[in-house]
Amino acid sequence: MAAGHSHKLYRHGHSPVHRLPAHCKLAATFAFVLVVVSTPREAVWAFGAYAALLAGVAAVARIPAGFLLRRLVIEIPFVGFAVLLPFVAEGEQVKVLGLSLSVSGLWGAWNILAKGTLGVAASVLLASTTELRALLLGLQRLKLPPLLVQIASFMIRYGDVIADELRRMSVARRSRGFEARGIRHWGVLAKTAGALFIRSYERGERVYLAMVSRGYAGSMPVIDEVAAGRAQWAYAAVLPVAALAVCVMGWTI
Repeated sequence: MAAGHSHKLYRHGHSPVHRLPAHCKLAATFAFVLVVVSTPREAVWAFGAYAALLAGVAAVARIPAGFLLRRLVIEIPFVGFAVLLPFVAEGEQVKVLGLSLSVSGLWGAWNILAKGTLGVAASVLLASTTELRALLLGLQRLKLPPLLVQIASFMIRYGDVIADELRRMSVARRSRGFEARGIRHWGVLAKTAGALFIRSYERGERVYLAMVSRGYAGSMPVIDEVAAGRAQWAYAAVLPVAALAVCVMGWTI
């Protein structure tokens, strides 16, 4: 149903978090992120508590801090946007280190950074403890539309194939002395992108015809279906329930 190899975010382990069924972890992660987003931005202490909860999960899963922090780099574009907010937002101004910054912009930047970082960290922890194939099966067990699951499955399976095709085309260009050095070379790059699209489309047609010839009728069989018991659901619910308690306190205190 998915690629046979592990993705780069996955870290092999035998912790209690690794052993949880994927659909339990998916539901817990979604609930945690929903609670974090619902927390008032003024409750600064609450976000520290959420970070401590995620650190606890990482410790139980035996995920090193360096492994987690390196993968948080993906949110750098959002950090750049957040840094600009205090300078461009309107409203009451405040002096910080000689700079005139918007109060609403500062709160907005904090809101984006805190909630975005926690959401990305929770997603990285999920990916670090769950194989791709298990994630797809988990999405299917959670009743995500089968067509979306199949599209995600084929993206994962053939993403590396398309990337290898692009690398071979790049090697072929360089072996002929081509180097993109300016705007006059954009035409060649555009033709490369067009050729890659055509090759990918043709490969997709061949794969589809091969599947139809083997009895494909619009849905993939579910194999190794794992049912979660009450104990596993309860274990997975620890994180979102604890986060919910923090969120309630954030609204009431």
